[in-house]
Amino acid sequence: MVTAAGIPPVFILSTGRCGSTMVSDILNRHPDVLSLSEFFSFTSLAAFCRGRRTGEWLWRLLSQQQDRTRLMLQGDFEELLYPFGRPGARFTRANVPPILCAALPHLTDRHEELYDELGLVVRSFPAQRTSDQYRALFNWLCRRFDKAVWAERSGGSLLSAGILLRNFPEARIIHVYRDGRDVALSMSRHYLFRMIVASFHALRIGARDLLDLLPYDWLWTQLMIRLVPAISKFVKSRSLNYDRLELADFGKFWNRTIAHGFRVFGHFPHDSLLNVKFEDVQAEPEQQIRRIIRFIAPELENEDWIRAAASIPRPSPPRYTALDPVESGKLTEVCRPGLERLGYAV
Repeated sequence: MVTAAGIPPVFILSTGRCGSTMVSDILNRHPDVLSLSEFFSFTSLAAFCRGRRTGEWLWRLLSQQQDRTRLMLQGDFEELLYPFGRPGARFTRANVPPILCAALPHLTDRHEELYDELGLVVRSFPAQRTSDQYRALFNWLCRRFDKAVWAERSGGSLLSAGILLRNFPEARIIHVYRDGRDVALSMSRHYLFRMIVASFHALRIGARDLLDLLPYDWLWTQLMIRLVPAISKFVKSRSLNYDRLELADFGKFWNRTIAHGFRVFGHFPHDSLLNVKFEDVQAEPEQQIRRIIRFIAPELENEDWIRAAASIPRPSPPRYTALDPVESGKLTEVCRPGLERLGYAV
């Protein structure tokens, strides 16, 4: 189902820690694009495992914290946009609704008013498939903000590419990627990715990983949807040994995630898939931003927006080059398949 303007919706997929937030911020400045940031990060993809559900059920999912949301809120990272310390803020970390963690504050400063308005709308939705509930919600937001198309971005969403595309087969993909060695460095300093990689690292049978034995998409779904309570207990009991993680473990995770993305959508035609290299956006922002909006809808090309949005990307040199040569070499080797697949010189 396309939007009222006849433009197919867009998912911005990435491994995380590779510039997808930057792309989301760029699109957020466009007068005709509804930029949905971290919508699925703070709610559960378990919703897609169910049949027909009512609007009341969907609103409970969006407004009441579940295990996944509480797990996300244990960390302190830039994607969390709700202003907890602001005088008069209605919510705390203990009770902030999932949809207010990032998605609504990304759209408007009057996010609490929008939250109240949205509650009345969503609760009135009839019983239907979960994917159709989300379509109704996103299209309502498009009308509410007078937008022509929605584009959803959640950090690390490449892991969920299969789930999202099965439920939104009409969607097109913007795949944002970055040199895996710099991604691994960033992941190694990020609370949530340290937890995820430590969880995967614990799934070992002798010298083999379960990731080598089971379908990646299936295992990720089970881990993040059905085993979240168990992960929370691991974290609280410190059963996940973060001290055993090496930088190469993050590089290995990045490489597998890239391979998974190619399996899911690597065969898509050019009108359904746009690959966006983080380093290119930094080096030539106007050219790359123009590519992005032409892919979404050529009629939305806007010169004033392109010039304004081009100020968002900030050039930064690669950081992995400062590593010890031995560690850098080990990291490069585990990342090599993904780097070569993406066209990086190794």
